[in-house]
Amino acid sequence: MIRLQNIHKSYITGTNKLHVLKGIDLHIKEGELVSIMGSSGSGKSTLLNILGLLDNHDEGVYELNNEEIKSMSETKAAKLRNNLLGFVFQSFNLISFKNAMENVALPLYYQKVSRKKRNNLAVEYLDKMGLKEWAHHMPNELSGGQKQRVAIARAMITQPKIILADEPTGALDSATSIEVMDLLREINQSGITVIIVTHENDIAHMTDRIINLKDGVIESIVENNKINNTESVKIPLQE
Repeated sequence: MIRLQNIHKSYITGTNKLHVLKGIDLHIKEGELVSIMGSSGSGKSTLLNILGLLDNHDEGVYELNNEEIKSMSETKAAKLRNNLLGFVFQSFNLISFKNAMENVALPLYYQKVSRKKRNNLAVEYLDKMGLKEWAHHMPNELSGGQKQRVAIARAMITQPKIILADEPTGALDSATSIEVMDLLREINQSGITVIIVTHENDIAHMTDRIINLKDGVIESIVENNKINNTESVKIPLQE
């Protein structure tokens, strides 16, 4: 599903060049539940932006769904992003003057789906999140957990193959964080690949694999036991 080979990314700030990613090699298979961890400045958000086609890499090869991204036009990349990817953010990114149903329906507006059809689908997805009765409530009337479930419904409505979640539990309390992670795991069990950036160890250990970044390189990969999820094995990069 996702294959990265020797990915490099730098940013120019004034007269300085900041080398953020320094040769990332990574393969994420279809249907995996993966977390990316690392301290501030490790490159995890940059990596997620590249995976989500929100930023370009400078060197290396990125293949998404067997298509190489580097040689792709912006129009084709945007189409691929709209068809394959769904996004969930820490700050929810809900539009304050639209109700929950309208927020969920928004991606279908850009796909030129009729208002009636997209609103009906939005209510269906809110129902799946346990929020059907909140469909006409505004974001400021929702709790943090409800907002994140609206955001997940919005990400799911286009039926993506991959969900990219950037600190999806970062603004939530512990109990609500577990509820959101259980929801993401349920989505993953339906066959959708889920990639989560997090700084929380307990959240990361609810995923199948943990990619640990440090100073722009993959320091280690932790394979969590899928059977009982009580033990994990740390795999040094050189192996």
